[in-house]
Amino acid sequence: MHRRHFLGTSLSPAALAAAQEPERESEAGGGGSVSYQPTVTIERRRPGKPHQGKVLAAIQPHCDDIPIYAGGTVLKLIDEGYTGYLITLSDDSMAGTGSSIADIELKNERDTVEVGKRLGCKESFFLNYPNHNMDAWPIVEIRARLIFLFRLLKVDTVLVYDPSGLYERNPDHYVTAQAVESACWMAGSEWDYPEHFRAGLTVHAPKEKYYFARGPQLMNRVVDISEFMDRKVHANVANVTQGPAGNLGAELRRKLRSQGKRLPLLGNDDATANREYTRHFALGRDQVRGKAHGLAYAEYFHYIGPDQSEVDRYVSQNAVPL
Repeated sequence: MHRRHFLGTSLSPAALAAAQEPERESEAGGGGSVSYQPTVTIERRRPGKPHQGKVLAAIQPHCDDIPIYAGGTVLKLIDEGYTGYLITLSDDSMAGTGSSIADIELKNERDTVEVGKRLGCKESFFLNYPNHNMDAWPIVEIRARLIFLFRLLKVDTVLVYDPSGLYERNPDHYVTAQAVESACWMAGSEWDYPEHFRAGLTVHAPKEKYYFARGPQLMNRVVDISEFMDRKVHANVANVTQGPAGNLGAELRRKLRSQGKRLPLLGNDDATANREYTRHFALGRDQVRGKAHGLAYAEYFHYIGPDQSEVDRYVSQNAVPL
């Protein structure tokens, strides 16, 4: 099954919204049970450039992952001052249309470069691991390359699949997530890969993580992407080869015409058809998620912010001048 067809059928907006509800965990013992419900924060667009000087890495195993699940948030953060980089780990050779595997890989790479530009990223990197087979590759090698990039680019924030997301059956997804998770803290250790320092790099670890998932996850952050939805659609439309929509809007429009029908939503030309098909069907989950929180469009994340020890917290709240 093509990835775009999987997204368009198995993951309907309603089903996704239900699957993404915050998980409750209960513990029996001590004479009763305790339910855990995470506090959900709504993150809205901030005026000015509050993140000026900060760097984000949008990391994906395949070329359609970031634009589908986090494209609006990438656009928002870059609008707020971040410098962004798009990092794709697989060679994208197994999904899409083309005359051969090599043809598909080339088309997906070209699409990804365009997606990065439309998201506002400064540069796109390709690590070219074997598509669908990343679980056969040593994760320590993947992690080492990510640590190098985190230190080189001085990455402060990552957006990637949730390493704790449930029912993720694509090995490229969970291997990418696990490699990023461990690379984030190792990049801050002076004992890991000290040869980097001989090349002029310094210790630098990402402190913020926006984790997204296809299935259930511990969701605690809703990002309002309403002001960026048009640009998110524009970025996703650039993924012609493998989706999420490609030319499906135009194909549907032509099919209906052959039956003597039309769908007003799809407009009167292929560009409009592809754009609106992407907005209302391929990315329909964003509207469902937004509506659940009083927003037009939203993306869901398990957000992990900068660590603050109990000592640091106590000092910040209680220290007084000499």
